[in-house]
Order: sequence, then structure tokens, then C-alpha cells
Amino acid sequence: MDSKNSNSAEPVPRGSIYVSDEVRTAAKILVVGHFAVGKTTLIGSLSEITPLRTEEKLTQASVHIDDLRGVPDKVTTTVALDFGRLTLGKELVLYLFGTPGQQRFVQLWEDIARGALGALLLVDPVRLEETFPIIDLVEGYGLDYAIAVNTFDQRQRFEAEEIREALDLLPDTPVVHCDARDHQSSAEALIALVRHLLDRAA
Repeated sequence: MDSKNSNSAEPVPRGSIYVSDEVRTAAKILVVGHFAVGKTTLIGSLSEITPLRTEEKLTQASVHIDDLRGVPDKVTTTVALDFGRLTLGKELVLYLFGTPGQQRFVQLWEDIARGALGALLLVDPVRLEETFPIIDLVEGYGLDYAIAVNTFDQRQRFEAEEIREALDLLPDTPVVHCDARDHQSSAEALIALVRHLLDRAA
């Protein structure tokens, strides 16, 4: 999983595999971020269906490619995408697509980003420098986004304005804190993105 301690996550009850007949609107949302920031974990904590994962074990061949500083216990990585689904209210369903975080998989972004309404960009506050290439990709595809600071296993909490200044974000870009292992916390981050998208569309 894309986390340091994903085994501590509480399982989310899985509902019907079918979308309710009441749902009238569907939106594609990307969950993005650098390597080992918690994307797979967040989608797993949110999805009302069993999430699709395309993970492979890290091997010696990737030692000099994938930077494991700060995540020494990580043993797998996403090599294509993660997929989950979350229904918000009675009329809106979100389809969540998680992208690989490594630059060597950047060629997959064009297909995954096509048709996306926006992106939830996960950030590790102690590895902020790894976020800039992801911001460039998201902005390059013209996607509005919100920042979710994944605070699990962090002793030091950085305030939202500190994150905003460090990443040189626009004033209206939402910055929220979340624990990618926790359903409620992850849902609040996703709702912040949806509200931002609605504001931009108004």
C-alpha cells in the first residue's frame, strides 16, 4: 500500500457494487501525490466498493529509482492506477482514480487525467520538495485541485498557511489536513475539493 502503516487502517464496510438509481451525476476525481504519500491508503479508506489496486513488490532493481527515505517499511508500489467509488448524497457519485507517484510512470497520466473534474493532491509535510513535479503535472492538465496534508505518523504539525507558502499556492487553493487511513478524515478532504470545484464552476 501507499502508506507507512496501512495495516492500522480500520476496514470500511463495502456496500452494493451497483450505483443507486437515484444518482444523476458522476464525476471523475484524481488522487495524486508523490511516491509513498498515501494515495492507495486514502482510496482504500474512502471507497464503498472493494478498490481496484495495481501494486507490485518493490525489488532490488528499483532501489536506485524509488526513493525510500522516510518510508523504509514500504514494500509495494502502484504501477498503473488505483480505483474506488464514493457516493456523496443521493445524486452524486465520485469515481476515484489514483495515479502512480514516480516520474517513470508519468506517461500514464495522459490517459488517467482525461475527463477528470479535479484532483486531490496528497502531501507529506516533511517531503514537500517532491510535491512540485506533481503540481506541475496537475496544472499542466488544467485541473483544479485541493491539497490534503497527510498527517499520519507525523510528530510535527505544519499549519495550512505554512504549507500554502512553501508550495506557492494560489490564495483560493484549499489546504486541509487528513489521515489517509481514516474514512471520515479522508472524506472531509475530498469534500473540500468538491466544494472548491463547485465554487470555481459557479
